[in-house]
Amino acid sequence: MQLNDISPAPGSRKSKRRVGRGAGSGWGKTSARGQKGQRARAGGGVRPGFEGGQLPLQMRVPKFGFRSRVGLHTAEVRLAELRKVKGEVIDLAALQSANVVPRNAKRARIMLSGDIDRAVTVAAAGGVKVTRGARAAIEAAGGKVED
Repeated sequence: MQLNDISPAPGSRKSKRRVGRGAGSGWGKTSARGQKGQRARAGGGVRPGFEGGQLPLQMRVPKFGFRSRVGLHTAEVRLAELRKVKGEVIDLAALQSANVVPRNAKRARIMLSGDIDRAVTVAAAGGVKVTRGARAAIEAAGGKVED
């Protein structure tokens, strides 16, 4: 089998409608565009969401949601990923040097996911925060969280 032998299954690809090819084709004369109007003209039509000048729906409905600028630069760290960090003190620089968080992260939050098997000290002053469950797991392993 060669690449030029490959073809789609029969009937799976429908051929494109060819309009304006005479009355016998069924799509002649106005080419399925109707008689007159903006959509019948070449290059005519309106942009998506346009309602003829009426205030469009997406402008009428109430807006919601919010994208936190803090969240853009906050990295989430699982408790199990702390194994990759060498040393006892964990701060943002240590997490970045171990490639646990990206270089552009300005702060990190340690979540309770997985387990930790050694005693570590989390320096909160270094831009690292710890969730309540992760704090309990770190302290149960003999470590501590400095506030």
